[in-house]
Amino acid sequence: MSRTNFEQLLEAGCHFGHLKRKWNPAMAPYIFMERNGIHIIDLHKTVAKIDEAANALKQIAKSGKKILFVATKKQAKDVVAQKAISVNMPYVIERWPGGMLTNFATIRKAVKKMANIDKLSQDGTYANLSKREILQITRQRAKLEKNLGSISDLTRLPSALFVIDVYKEAIAVHEANRLGIPVFGIVDTNSDPKNVDFVIPANDDATKSIEVILDACCAAIAEGVEERKVEIADAEAAEAQNEAEKDEAEAKPRRRATTARKSKAVAAAEEEEPKDAEEASEPAQEKEAEEAAEAPAEEAAE
Repeated sequence: MSRTNFEQLLEAGCHFGHLKRKWNPAMAPYIFMERNGIHIIDLHKTVAKIDEAANALKQIAKSGKKILFVATKKQAKDVVAQKAISVNMPYVIERWPGGMLTNFATIRKAVKKMANIDKLSQDGTYANLSKREILQITRQRAKLEKNLGSISDLTRLPSALFVIDVYKEAIAVHEANRLGIPVFGIVDTNSDPKNVDFVIPANDDATKSIEVILDACCAAIAEGVEERKVEIADAEAAEAQNEAEKDEAEAKPRRRATTARKSKAVAAAEEEEPKDAEEASEPAQEKEAEEAAEAPAEEAAE
């Protein structure tokens, strides 16, 4: 079943493209018609492309990998931040830091610097600094938080990039292509879809349009994450069961050995009992014989 439908996308205004004079000819397969100098996007193709992208995103999330959301345009910032946080994924909604993917090590250093500033504020080092130094460090921390705070948990390169406007975020798309990272993008009629691996033809300027598409994609990501949790829980349960069976299998020979030892001990005890009885009876017989021998001797003496 499709994650979205024609009516839902139509109501959100996903079908509105750009002016005809601003169009990119590579988007021709996704354009339904032109009306009043504006291109209309074929929403039937949009529905199919959303399902295709959602399934791919679900598999990436299921494998435990990260998807980086990119949207620096004003009307998409809040929506993208909200949706990315809901599925615990990193996002960039301010300026795209040049070289963020191709020069990831340097970006990580900046993130570590932000963490070091936090440590300074906690271990009491601030008390030894002047007001001017504290103000400078605070401003630096705020700047780093604004640009890199949302990717502080991104310890390695993302496995996919979800871009809202591939025309505006051309640098991010180019970096992802250079590193072989798959790109998911909402592509309008003025953009080039050739550099995007999973094209979602739709209006990338309307907040409602972006929200509808992100709802479907983030729902797929959430499903993938939940399935991963279930798989991990099942794997742990199976592993615990295997360990229990292994311990039980190892315990059986021990039980048999213990039982054998007990039976041997019982048999040995049973063999020793008659010997002890014979040994105990021998002194008694000797004593009786001595008494019997002493009796006639006493009579004779009398």
